[in-house]
Amino acid sequence: MAGRMKKIAVFATGGTFDKEYNELNGELYFKQTQVPEMLALGRSRVPVRIQTLMMKDSLHMTSADRRVIAAACQQARERMLVITHGTDTMELTAAYLAKKVADKTVVLTGAMVPYKFGSSDGLFNLGSALALVQVLPPGIYVAMNGRFFTWDTVTKNRTAGVFEEKPPSKHLTARR
Repeated sequence: MAGRMKKIAVFATGGTFDKEYNELNGELYFKQTQVPEMLALGRSRVPVRIQTLMMKDSLHMTSADRRVIAAACQQARERMLVITHGTDTMELTAAYLAKKVADKTVVLTGAMVPYKFGSSDGLFNLGSALALVQVLPPGIYVAMNGRFFTWDTVTKNRTAGVFEEKPPSKHLTARR
């Protein structure tokens, strides 16, 4: 018989994931996180605690914002954490969390297209992150486009608009 499912903390920080479109002025803006609606649409049966930490474009994220995210991770009772985050600086936040958060499984995810646009990858990425956080060992990960990466191996390919593994550095290649 399966045991009770452990709760996952989902921390919303904004990013394209949560942006909405203002039809009057054509600008993107933040209202509230889309996570509850996405979980309902995806028919998720995973117990979660959703907490909005901030609603920011990750290009405007500061060191103080990353400290807020790290503190929320450290203080969470849950051992499994998903963070919705803007894709432009997701790598920076993942690297910061790797120095500050231990003994928890943290999966950062986001979207290249806002959820409210209907053609977003956000719903798929959120589902992937929720599944991965339940099976990966403690560490800091990024889940995007059906793949996952450790914090130190991921990079955003801005030309292709996808996340991929960093190419090996030259000095490491020479030692092989």
